[in-house]
Amino acid sequence: MNSPPRLPFGAPSQRSAPTRNVLTVTALTTQIRSVLESTYAEVWVEGELTNSRLWKTGHLYFTLRDDQAQLKAVMFRSAVRYLRFKPEDGLRVIARGRVTVYEPKGEYQIVCEHLQPQGVGALQVAFDQLKRTLDADGLFAPERKRPLPLLPRQIGVVTSLDGAALRDILNVLIRRHPTVHVLIRATRVQGDGAAAQVAHGITLLSRTPGVDVIIVGRGGGSLEDLWAFNEEPVARAIADATVPIISAVGHETDVTLSDLVADVRAPTPSAAAEIVVAGRDELQNRVAQITRTLGVCAADGIGRRRTRLLELDRRPGLAAWPARLAGRSRHTAELTHALASAGRTLLASRQRRLQAARARLDAHEPGRRLESTRTRLATARERLRAAIAQRHQYLASRVSDVTGRLDALSPLGVLSRGYALCWNEERTAILRDASRVSIGDGVAIKLRRGELTCTVTAKNE
Repeated sequence: MNSPPRLPFGAPSQRSAPTRNVLTVTALTTQIRSVLESTYAEVWVEGELTNSRLWKTGHLYFTLRDDQAQLKAVMFRSAVRYLRFKPEDGLRVIARGRVTVYEPKGEYQIVCEHLQPQGVGALQVAFDQLKRTLDADGLFAPERKRPLPLLPRQIGVVTSLDGAALRDILNVLIRRHPTVHVLIRATRVQGDGAAAQVAHGITLLSRTPGVDVIIVGRGGGSLEDLWAFNEEPVARAIADATVPIISAVGHETDVTLSDLVADVRAPTPSAAAEIVVAGRDELQNRVAQITRTLGVCAADGIGRRRTRLLELDRRPGLAAWPARLAGRSRHTAELTHALASAGRTLLASRQRRLQAARARLDAHEPGRRLESTRTRLATARERLRAAIAQRHQYLASRVSDVTGRLDALSPLGVLSRGYALCWNEERTAILRDASRVSIGDGVAIKLRRGELTCTVTAKNE
């Protein structure tokens, strides 16, 4: 079989070479990014956090790793602000996001939209993290706990006006001590901004002259519902308060950080009201106990003096003093009579004071005071609604006016005429001078509709 003739070295081949599709690095990277983003538009990845750092821009950068591989990740500020825990190195998490390519470095990464601890809820992790911090600062130390006043003249309450906790507290206070003054600081007890309002209410009441003790609380609910009382501003406000604080959050099984920092923890709001004031029966029992103690002390003192006199009477050498001893006996009898009379006078005085206090207590009608309070609250609520409606109408008019001005001055109007906004790669500054970028730098261009991400290949300054 004859072999084909060999061509001289360097001679062109008769067979045409296949056409090669040569791509630039940018084009290939763009194609890879398109494939990854379309294939892995939403993925769930678990791993261990490493190299986590929160930038001044609010973006969170970290690495997910396991035993054999690692994956760079970024979480933008818009998603970071919804995190309920602090990402720490070593924490195992589950991340949800989309896979993309960071073209300037040719690295693939995951843009994380949701992050949660693996096996433990985010709220529980945040609770444990803050608990360790507060404990290290000494906010749970027993020696900083302050005793409650025996009979406070004015009680502050920080809670919601619409919750059952306030009704329970007022019912107990009216029943046990109708004359006590109650100063209410209405706040939100759950949702965004609730912690700041509760902390401000505690600080405000603690600085109000005449307030002897403050009750902070709300009714039961889930961990999410009670979360305002697990945030640092509330715990710090309780620790910095100048008067004793009673924390009454949720039910008996619910334990919050405010319970641990407060001077006294009550299992329920009703129990907090029971703790803060003593009932009439309890006061009567204390008076009776004091009276019995005084009687026992008087009798014991008289008995000791009689025994001492008998001992002295038996001693040799005292026979010459019968007259003096008789005088001492008479003096002792007089003292005994005077002491007994003083005891009866003191007992009668205490009984008269107790009867007067009972008469003052009976003179007050809790039902009437409660109805009057409800009427005032209803009137105030209607005034508040009218004021809010008037304010809303005024603000709506202002917003409409300002919106018209903003539309007239908006850069988007300029964009609609064919102009564009050019940003640097980090989107931290608008580019107005070609000298601010170099060949190969990335830029972002904002159009009227959509955005472009470009790379500088040439420039003319």
